[in-house]
Parts: sequence; C-alpha cells; structure tokens
Amino acid sequence: MQAADSIGQVRLARIVGWSLLGSIVVGIAAATFVVQGIDINLTADVEATARNMLDAEQRLRAKAYIGLLTFALSTIVSLGLFLLLQAYGRLLAGWSLLIGMAAAVLVLTGAVYSMNAAEIASTRFYADLTSQDQRIMLSALQATSDYTSFHLALVLSSAAYAGFFYLLLKSRLIPVMISGWGLFASLFVASMIVFRDFIPALTNDFVTIAFILSNLIALIATGLYFVIKGIRANHVND
Repeated sequence: MQAADSIGQVRLARIVGWSLLGSIVVGIAAATFVVQGIDINLTADVEATARNMLDAEQRLRAKAYIGLLTFALSTIVSLGLFLLLQAYGRLLAGWSLLIGMAAAVLVLTGAVYSMNAAEIASTRFYADLTSQDQRIMLSALQATSDYTSFHLALVLSSAAYAGFFYLLLKSRLIPVMISGWGLFASLFVASMIVFRDFIPALTNDFVTIAFILSNLIALIATGLYFVIKGIRANHVND
C-alpha cells in the first residue's frame, strides 16, 4: 500500500510538472503569436491597444480561449500541489490552494473581457449603436479591466506559490536550491507588484525584467524536476 501511495505521488508530481510547464509554454506562445498589440499588459498605450482590438476579432477570441486553457492548467497545478503538500502543513496548503484558485478565477475573468472585446469588434449592433470613438472607449474599458484582473491574479498566484514553495522547502520533496529560490522569487514578484503601485521608481524595466526572470526560472526548474524526477527518491521510499 505504501509503495502504491509513493507511485501515486510521483505520478501526481509529474502531472503538476507537465501542467506547470504547459502553462508557461502557452503563455509564451500567446505573447509571441497571438496578443501582440491587443494586450494592455504588454504595452502602456491604452488608446493604441483599444484601436488595435477593433481590428482583431479572431485574435481576441483566441486570447479568450487561451485564458480558459490557462485557467484549467492553473487549477491542476494548485490542486496537485495541495494534494502533494497537505501532509506537511494542511492549513498553509489549503490557504495556498484557495488563493491559487482565486488567481485562476481572475485569469478566467480576463478571458471574459477578451471575449467582450471580440464582440465589440465584430457585432454590427455596436457599429450601428455607437460612434467609432465610443467603440474605442468600450474596447479601452475591456483592456483596462483585463489589465486589472491580470495584475491582481499575478499578486495572488505569487502569494499562493510562496506558500507552496515554503512547504516544498519544508518537506524536501524537491531540492532545497529549487524550493528556496522559488520561495524567494514568489515573494519578490508579489511584493514588487504591490510596491510599484505606490513607488513609481519600481516601475522601471530593470525591476520588471528582474522579477519576471526570477519567477520564470523558479517555475521552469520546479516543473522540470517534477516531470523528470517526480519527487525526491528518499521521500518516495519513506
């Protein structure tokens, strides 16, 4: 029975790893091939983004469905990490699951805003009912709402990962170097995103690149370890 449970843990860890890596690949592919010019999170020009959105119905729909996929993958990761780590701290694992799911719901909300924008761009009703400037304003509202949901989702997801990485550090299910870096990166991302809303100096590109790269390294390293190793062998055999 113990051996079967250990094998189940390894399989679960690999599912989490594949889902985590999948979400990263989907995000990078979307940023590269789909959302250029229509995602306010990649540009500070709201008006230009809103104008581009009026001519990008299909890409907006694709962005919405990518959001659905990201929501599904994020849910798998949060639930899987909870199941792996609840024995090492049920309260913190449960809190991290709750916060992670809240972040996933905000990602889903962003998908709704993208679909709204696609409807504004495509439906003749809007063309007949409103002027071009009004349609731009409607698109700008969707873009701004998408930014807000993404912004808050990133804070919440980073806080959730901080809890999970702490438990990974405590449990030694993965190497300390990976879990320790993951804890640092998650706290770094969450704190910088909040602080930069109040300290303009933190909005410079250097800070942004620093926390994005640190987080990306942590997530990729964790995902790869789960996929390749599952969990550390000494814990499988305990």
